[in-house]
Amino acid sequence: MRVIAWLVEGTWPACVDAVRTHAPPDAKVVLLHVSGPDVPGVAHGAFAGLLGRGHPERDPGGRLEALEGTSATEILDAAAERLGRPCARAERSGRVEREVVAAAEGADLLVLARDGDRSRLGPRSLGPAVRFAVDHAPCPVLLVWPEPAPGLATIPPPPPHHHH
Repeated sequence: MRVIAWLVEGTWPACVDAVRTHAPPDAKVVLLHVSGPDVPGVAHGAFAGLLGRGHPERDPGGRLEALEGTSATEILDAAAERLGRPCARAERSGRVEREVVAAAEGADLLVLARDGDRSRLGPRSLGPAVRFAVDHAPCPVLLVWPEPAPGLATIPPPPPHHHH
């Protein structure tokens, strides 16, 4: 069995714990971190727009790329330690939701955490990236709450019944 755990800053511990709980001991676990192209690209563009292209050494985009890489490595290291068993690590970059779906090809399970409004139950607890991954994953998905799930009383009421 091959299990992919999509690790995102802030919610990754819940994914690792879910793998520890639900994946068989002999499962091949892949810890996945995906860096989006957005942040360094925006920084490069803003720098060029504001200050021109005459001072590339001052462009913050490169520094942000390096920081993003450090963050991914730190998350992967911490997740591997928390998992406490052999695992592979995968770093990808690009359109986050598409990279996650591509990484899940051939997997037996994709583990990911809710990324939207986690104060109540319902569809808004999924942000766009997780919604895309859930809708397009080529394997079964285990969707976890990063913290204890809200109570059933948080389910929004049904829409009022309309009479014609």
